[in-house]
Amino acid sequence: MEWSSAHFGVARMKPKSGTRVFMEIMGWALVFMSAAALAVTFNLHAYLDSFLVAYGGFHLDDVFISLNIAGLIGLIYSAVRVKDLTIENRRRREAERNVAWIAAHDALTGLPNRRSLDHKIDAVASARQDSFDRTVYSIDLDGFKRVNDLFGHAVGDEVLKIVAERLKAFFPDERVYRIGGDEFVVIARGADLDAAADLGQRIVQQLTAPIDADVMTVDVGASVGYAFCTGGGDALNTAILHSDHAMYAAKTSGRNHVMAFDPSMEQAVYKRAHLEGALKRAVREGTIKPYFQPLIDLSSDRVNGFEALARWEILPGEFVSPAEFIPLAEETGLMAPLTEHLLRQACIEARGWPGEVRLAFNLSPVLLSDSVIGLRLIRIMAEEGFSPERLELEITESSVMKDYPSAQKVLGDLTEAGASIALDDFGTGYSSLSQLSGFSFDTIKIDRSFVTAMNKGERQDKVIRSIIALGSALGVRTTAEGIEDEEQLAYLRSLGCDIGQGYLLGRPMTAEAARLFLETRGEKTPPALSKGTMEAGSGGAAWRRA
Repeated sequence: MEWSSAHFGVARMKPKSGTRVFMEIMGWALVFMSAAALAVTFNLHAYLDSFLVAYGGFHLDDVFISLNIAGLIGLIYSAVRVKDLTIENRRRREAERNVAWIAAHDALTGLPNRRSLDHKIDAVASARQDSFDRTVYSIDLDGFKRVNDLFGHAVGDEVLKIVAERLKAFFPDERVYRIGGDEFVVIARGADLDAAADLGQRIVQQLTAPIDADVMTVDVGASVGYAFCTGGGDALNTAILHSDHAMYAAKTSGRNHVMAFDPSMEQAVYKRAHLEGALKRAVREGTIKPYFQPLIDLSSDRVNGFEALARWEILPGEFVSPAEFIPLAEETGLMAPLTEHLLRQACIEARGWPGEVRLAFNLSPVLLSDSVIGLRLIRIMAEEGFSPERLELEITESSVMKDYPSAQKVLGDLTEAGASIALDDFGTGYSSLSQLSGFSFDTIKIDRSFVTAMNKGERQDKVIRSIIALGSALGVRTTAEGIEDEEQLAYLRSLGCDIGQGYLLGRPMTAEAARLFLETRGEKTPPALSKGTMEAGSGGAAWRRA
């Protein structure tokens, strides 16, 4: 796409500066020619000679020669100055053009940016075209965040540049825009449904080919949504919005999907906006509560602890799934206040449990990038009279690798205060044992997917046995999630798994139900004391998406 500085109000400055210099030169030339014509017409030279001879005693001829020399020098200086001004004006115009180009283009890829897209919309609206048939594609890269997390931003930038080059090569005569992070927009001529669907699939094929970035080859996917524009500027703006809705619908359907806009998608966007507003109120008012799921010692059948699961009840008996609101909280920056609220509520409840019953609490991956979150959690425990030695923080291996230095700082603060660390969903992340050996952890949690696949083949059984053997070799506990039948429980016990968790052993329950659960199993809870005088308690507080 070509942009001149006229789009940003600087084109009108060009003729002004150039015309001014030209008019000044022409003015001086006109004055000189007029003076010369008068001198010839009236024979001024003869009069001047007579005057100088008559008053020779005053040395007027010397004065006259000096004035001529000074005038010649002034003329030369003026010519040099005019040349300098011309060069300066040219440089200024080039700078204005560069500023205009920079303002309208993405610095990394060189593609037109969102501001450029806004000007395009305004230009189409101003043209008042009755027919403007275009197909708008919104493109978002799948797995790009993982590339940044694993390989660094330098590799991520190289991937974006290669993707931009591929899009420009694929659409040589169309407008391609980068409107943010890993999002692109293409405005292509024509508005044919079958052709648009085929083109969307071809875009995915182009972008999902392996990318040689820096010294490695990476793979990313692409989610594509498209919508049609058959009118002027307002219609183009609407089509861009609709294609964005379609792209998000494609992204939620899985990797490398292409979708056309459907009016129902707009309702989904409005629903998400409504949910976001309700979530902000819920976090502000503290209506999201921790529920507690038991962690059972498989050798003694006693309650080892509880894991807290965030539950949001919007109406009596009607809950919003954590799989919906936890990712939304992470995206909207609400995870920190939500986590602090849940930990505080869990500590208040857990301090009334028996001293040997531990509290497990999940820490969101986004919070591990906050180097002071550990200190804030320690402060909350101190305020509520809860000992960090009874807290077990659950983190995923991938979250540690996302920002390793910051994660080390956060986990170091918490372990120094006495908290223990559980490695959640073990075996499902992207880290290596060499990386994981860089920090200390006390528990390995076997992901429920391994437990579900248990006894369905020798290969799955070997994975379970290997994880439990690894825990034993490292001197750390192993916890199996998702135990739902007696056969699974018996097999895990036979392998020497330390802790079990799942619906068979206890479903998530309210704080009151957790107290009753302890009492019915013979786990005596201490009498209620003030938080300033009681020994800290424990339980299981971790927001989870389960």
